[in-house]
Amino acid sequence: MTEPDLQRAATAIEAGALVVRSATGQLAETSSIDADQVLAYDLAHAAAAIETARSMIDYGAKGEPEARLTCVFVADVIADLAAKLWGRESLWGVGTDALASTADFVAAWRDPGVLSELAFEDGPRHLDAEFDLVQETFRRFAEDRVVPEAEHIHRTNDDIPEPLIEGLAEMGLFGLSIPEEYGGFATGGESDFYGMVIATEELSRASLGAAGSLITRPEILARALEAGGTEAQKQTWLPRLAAGEIMNAVAVTEPDYGSDVAGVKVAATRTDGGWLINGVKTWCTFAARADILMLIARTDPDRSKGHRGLSIFIVPKARADGHGFLLTQDGASGPGPDTQDGASGPGPGSGTLEGRPIDTLGYRGMHSYELAFSDWFVPAENLIGETDGEGRGFYYQMAGFENGRLQTAARAVGVMQAAYEAAKSYAEDRVVFGQPIGDYQLTRAKLTRMAAIIQASRQFAYSVGRMMAKGEGKMEASMIKAYVCKAAEWVTREAMQIHGGMGYAEEYPVSRYFVDARVLSIFEGADETLCLKVIARTLIAEHQDQEQAR
Repeated sequence: MTEPDLQRAATAIEAGALVVRSATGQLAETSSIDADQVLAYDLAHAAAAIETARSMIDYGAKGEPEARLTCVFVADVIADLAAKLWGRESLWGVGTDALASTADFVAAWRDPGVLSELAFEDGPRHLDAEFDLVQETFRRFAEDRVVPEAEHIHRTNDDIPEPLIEGLAEMGLFGLSIPEEYGGFATGGESDFYGMVIATEELSRASLGAAGSLITRPEILARALEAGGTEAQKQTWLPRLAAGEIMNAVAVTEPDYGSDVAGVKVAATRTDGGWLINGVKTWCTFAARADILMLIARTDPDRSKGHRGLSIFIVPKARADGHGFLLTQDGASGPGPDTQDGASGPGPGSGTLEGRPIDTLGYRGMHSYELAFSDWFVPAENLIGETDGEGRGFYYQMAGFENGRLQTAARAVGVMQAAYEAAKSYAEDRVVFGQPIGDYQLTRAKLTRMAAIIQASRQFAYSVGRMMAKGEGKMEASMIKAYVCKAAEWVTREAMQIHGGMGYAEEYPVSRYFVDARVLSIFEGADETLCLKVIARTLIAEHQDQEQAR
């Protein structure tokens, strides 16, 4: 067995970081992101992987298994970077020997024999007693309450049972990120983020659609309120969110505008006592069950102002049927597509809100909708920030989405963990050609790489949480989402493959993990947009600042 060498691992990471810096300089000085999108995209993912690897060095110093997983992960990251460079060295601004110094280290820790020997070794998480209790508490709830419902919800596209939501509210899930003065549990320190990440992972391990994503939307709205809400708005909404008394959805995307938020068309026009909302939103997850919508709309009709003409509203609505709905504000109600019962919405006027369900291959239970607003009335006091909030909606939304990206990474870790555990169990029990498939080198090497990816992703999530507790880590929150969500596709795919034909059957939950993982790189900022418009741009801006400071 090769002995772990963390110093060599750290040196390899720095060699990779030099390549990233070189490519950033190339992109900043000789080209542009739009002209070289392939380079910018690969650069963003390489930078995210390098930072994920860097977060493993401290973890690796905590023991022998930790050090071995760290070396395996770092070797994989450098090998993947080398593949990106091959034949494109001039684009990256490096020579063909840019990573030559890492060759021996990578060869040692990608050796199939080494990977095989390390199979079934996961590595401890090193949580302190407080967070061990958080993990144990949410895992017990997930095992006892979520797992028995997860497959039914997935296979029938059923709604999340109310007892699950009520149970999580009683446990304080929805108040983890809301300040204590508003009825939550957040104290402004690292523990706020640790608790959210750990709880999210454990719930997502049981089911992404039935539990792991329930905190996402309250998290986004709470951060937006903290960033721009008036004190009266915080007092009105945050305690109710923290208690789970109300649940919210987020309505941002439109049929013609997804990540390009600046172009949204849904309009809010002034009327007596408030605003009238008109237009269509799409991919609004959890919209039927939600009591309120966090909606971004154009309050300035001058579209040339782009994102500066957008504002955020808290839009009350009645709970509705999960398979389509039509709500009215004149006291009447009517069924939406495929529904039997309607529900009425509060407020004056005769506005309507219709929700058309969008069927998806995974992530079921949350349900996504296309929403059509027609003169839907929203009181003036529900504009976040009120008068001061006009035109500030984009910025308030981004404040919410930064936390949402870390939370999404935690969801990805939970899904990966579930897939890995399923693959391990199946590999130990399934006998092929006279022996368990867990005895075969190929299976064992896959399991080792899965374990290394999952532990690195988890440790980076903890690291980003620590940064965000200090008001930092915006870039890293984007990086962790980019890296971890894409990694989840590989881990769940290989877990499914280890199951062979049974992996393709709904009889085993690994097929659910696979289809659920696929959505992670799409929502909360599509992977391509996140890499090109956020990570690559930020890398270039930081490079230019450093050059100017010299």
